[in-house]
Amino acid sequence: MTILEIKDLYKSYGASTHVLRGVSLEVRQGEFVGIIGLSGAGKSTLLRCINRLVEPTAGEILIPQAIFDLEANGSRMDILKMKQRELRHLRRKVGMIFQQFNIVKRLSVIENVLSGGLGYQPVFRTCLKCFSREEKGRALANLKRVGLLDHAYKRADELSGGEQQRVAIARTLMQDPAIILADEPVSSLDPKLSRVILDILKRICLEDGITALVSLHTLELTREYADRIVGLKEGRIFFDGPVRELTQPLVEKLYQHAG
Repeated sequence: MTILEIKDLYKSYGASTHVLRGVSLEVRQGEFVGIIGLSGAGKSTLLRCINRLVEPTAGEILIPQAIFDLEANGSRMDILKMKQRELRHLRRKVGMIFQQFNIVKRLSVIENVLSGGLGYQPVFRTCLKCFSREEKGRALANLKRVGLLDHAYKRADELSGGEQQRVAIARTLMQDPAIILADEPVSSLDPKLSRVILDILKRICLEDGITALVSLHTLELTREYADRIVGLKEGRIFFDGPVRELTQPLVEKLYQHAG
């Protein structure tokens, strides 16, 4: 099943800065898609357009209504036409993992993880930190999945960078996501820790049938973990296909600077 279809997506800042130039992409449920390209190629912008953290200039981003309603009979919704209420619902099902972890370091690990489910809670419960036994149980189960159950009641700032990113993954799992967008999730980590994080993320996506779009800073890691590679160059798709089809001549052209 196609879970995400991007049609002719553009993002410009003013008349002269064009970040995305007609990107079209179709992603099937359960795929682990690696997104590569030079700095400035549009990788982060593409991911942030999908959940409208960045507002696209033009195009369509289509997802099955079944993400929200299991009775939906194959109809699709355009993310770019969603009102705020629909957009809040979308962001429950489309998780985001950032380069700098984006956790609250003064809170405990479990409080950070519980915050991933706030989109499902009434505002007053969120403000009072009123979490049910079931929610706390889910948070602990998700911490166990990322290997951090023993750190649940530590302050988040006591953890290493790799551990903080694992907290961010556990927090995202509280959303029960259909799609995970990961924007350079291991670029601040050393190669060994990078593989630990990507091992966890890939395993969880396989176990839960989650679709992942992951921008990565090294081709080596992308080849190792992705089912499919999308290469962006100057805001356009230069390559889209299985890992084995990304040949060395294509790599050299992809990473060749303009001019």
